[in-house]
Amino acid sequence: MKTHVKALVVGGGAVGTSIAYHLARAGWDDVMLLERDELTSGSTWHAAGLLPYFNMSYATTHIHDYSIRFYKTLEEETGLNAGFAVVGNLRMAQTDARMDEYMLYASTAETCGVPYEFMTPEQIKAKWPLIRTEDLKGALYHQTDGYINPADVTMAMAKGARQRGVMIERKWQADAFNWTGEAWEVTATKMVEKGGNLVPSDEQIVITAEHVVTASGNHAQRTAKMLGIKMPAIPVEHQFIVMEQDPELVKFRADGNGEHPVIRDADAQSYVREERGGWILGVYEHGAPARFEHGVPDSFRADLFQLDLERIEEQYMAMIHRVPSCETSGLKDDFNGPICYTPDGNPLVGPAPGLDNMWLAEGFSFGITAAGGTGYYLAQMMVEGEAEIDMASLDPKRYGDWITTEYAARKNEECYEHVYILHHPDEEREACRPLRTGPAYDRQKAAGAQFGCVNGFERPNYYGPLDAPDSFDHDARSFRRGGWWQYAVEEAKAVREGVGLIDATAFTKHRISGPGATAFLDWFTTNKLPKVGRINLTYALTAAGTTRTEYTIVRLAENDYYLVSAGAWHAYDQDYLYKAIMEKEAEFGRINEEDVTTRWGVFAIAGPKSRDVLNELVKDADPSTVLSNKRFPWLSYRDIELGMCPVRAIRVAYTGELGWELHHPIEMQNYLWDQLVAAGEKHGMKLVGARAQNWLRQEKSYRAFGTELGRDATPIEADLPRFVDLSKNFHGKAAMEKIGVRSKCVTLLIDGPNDADPWGREALYDGETRVGRLTSGGYSVAFGKSIGMGYVTPDLAVPGTRLNVRMFDQLWDAEVVEDSPYDPKNEVIRKDG
Repeated sequence: MKTHVKALVVGGGAVGTSIAYHLARAGWDDVMLLERDELTSGSTWHAAGLLPYFNMSYATTHIHDYSIRFYKTLEEETGLNAGFAVVGNLRMAQTDARMDEYMLYASTAETCGVPYEFMTPEQIKAKWPLIRTEDLKGALYHQTDGYINPADVTMAMAKGARQRGVMIERKWQADAFNWTGEAWEVTATKMVEKGGNLVPSDEQIVITAEHVVTASGNHAQRTAKMLGIKMPAIPVEHQFIVMEQDPELVKFRADGNGEHPVIRDADAQSYVREERGGWILGVYEHGAPARFEHGVPDSFRADLFQLDLERIEEQYMAMIHRVPSCETSGLKDDFNGPICYTPDGNPLVGPAPGLDNMWLAEGFSFGITAAGGTGYYLAQMMVEGEAEIDMASLDPKRYGDWITTEYAARKNEECYEHVYILHHPDEEREACRPLRTGPAYDRQKAAGAQFGCVNGFERPNYYGPLDAPDSFDHDARSFRRGGWWQYAVEEAKAVREGVGLIDATAFTKHRISGPGATAFLDWFTTNKLPKVGRINLTYALTAAGTTRTEYTIVRLAENDYYLVSAGAWHAYDQDYLYKAIMEKEAEFGRINEEDVTTRWGVFAIAGPKSRDVLNELVKDADPSTVLSNKRFPWLSYRDIELGMCPVRAIRVAYTGELGWELHHPIEMQNYLWDQLVAAGEKHGMKLVGARAQNWLRQEKSYRAFGTELGRDATPIEADLPRFVDLSKNFHGKAAMEKIGVRSKCVTLLIDGPNDADPWGREALYDGETRVGRLTSGGYSVAFGKSIGMGYVTPDLAVPGTRLNVRMFDQLWDAEVVEDSPYDPKNEVIRKDG
């Protein structure tokens, strides 16, 4: 057994085996995989093996698509049949809202090249007469997926990995990880059978690995403790039953008919597929408990939990309704096993926070579907530096250190039961909320705030009626213009015509100072650094030249900087900044880095009357001139006093109106809020939420990180050359220039349906040709129609180009407009007073 390797993969389920295979296929010839038991002995062995394309995530859809295509090639390469039954996947809808969900998803699938078709109830019944259809609205059908044998596909990948030189060692458990500064020393213990249990022996070895990947499945909490990090990957019970033969099904097949597709009755929270003349029923029910919150017992191997039939009785009866012929079929077998989840249902794939060359592949609720694609794209990240798609939505650092075991367990239970609950783009799930709140939360709630959750932090989405029963306005959700839409319209109009107050406390904030700060930031970011007292928008790139982070940099002093970035990406930005400083400090000199996110609150005030409101509160010898262009020009900062509150005021507005960000000591937030609300009353100031702000920033073509900005496009492709100083050397510059311009970001005004706006997941067409996709969408109060931003081929990124947007399975007219269609010369934002 080797003790020095290039890469060590810990975990021998479908995910770990795929990673080992793809690392070898990508050219790494010294890869080892450790499995504490037998291959597939974790959740892989009891997985139902379904391969659903359906996913609202762009990255995850690509991962699933790769897996499905890859699994079809394994037999030719390895000689092993992976047991792939390409029977298709039929997602049925009992309601119009469910059909709206499928149409939104279908447009997302289209952007990834995933084939699909819509079917009517009559078409379903004609093709599969055993299915009851009179209460259906229709269905979405993926003809190219189906189900696979989890053990067989894992063994096929393992054989392929061995053929490519991967060493697979079973019955070895990773018990400790130690970073030497150059490599990982992994202590592995030989596991032995004892009384039916698997126990550690006295035999240990230390394996030195340049890179380590953990794919430990149900053991993720044990892995996290050994690494000293937090991971919200905790299993939840998942039940499915296998039924005896259905005589009608046996006859149907004997008559020469093909196998039924996987039947997904989402409104009944269940899936059904054929199994040897009978049926398998799997459910995603309410009340399934999280398990192994603090680790898997040593006695638990390829084991199951007791079946809880009462918990799935409703879904069982719904299956009999959908496939009446199964009513007389008895129960043949049952499974209730642990399936790992995360709070948002997406796995944790990418670099571990705070650690060098440690990679995570944990928290897979659809592990068989995702295994192939995860191995492919993670290998790209490890070998080439970045994947060809933006993997940020799966990055482990989308969750910060504030995550606790209790939070993860409860949110994972919620995520499980939401698998088949309508996936509204504007949904806000309730579990574990409110948890992280600013001081003004209660005041905002009392004013009608309906909150969204950003990195666990409560942030007003919009302000509804004061008699709303609580902070979670379920009736407001929709795939079209929900109940919140009109409130957001009024808020957006208030900013354009008067003045609005927005809570932006969730922003990520860092202080960078010290003798090496200036040289470091000049290397780390793309734009010129601002002069003292000024601000700049800038970007940090990946090593591959794509956009890693967006920053607003405020220069407080010669070597003292205040960095503001997206609140949703706090730990993600913190980790990248920290690792870059550690890499360059010896070269540039001492660099002090402070995370001051929770020390400073932020209110944004914007609109033509914003200066009037602030003038009511400014304390100065000549208060009428404090906020003038002469004393406080656009893109500058000043320390001012508003009443008794010291404020770091930044003259910038994400809405594109005259405005300021008011960064203030968090302990004074309630005082400042009360002062602003009182001062704004006579000027008609309106409280404004994040949804209106999102619309307003699109009218200004302001790109947002996580939508227009990400690791699959450069700032040049995002059409932001004014924030890239090519006269200096910066991290990722050469790679960025080598990429060129593959696609280009544009803003479009859209003549869409009169009851809906795009969500930023839709495909763009030029005639019959798909030419791009939207990344953001919404409504424009300035133009009275839908608006969106997205990427198209460079030849189409010309104002006046006519395109189409796919919404609700129809193509709607859209026009590429000039950048910043509202106030393109920035005259409003520079308004003097």
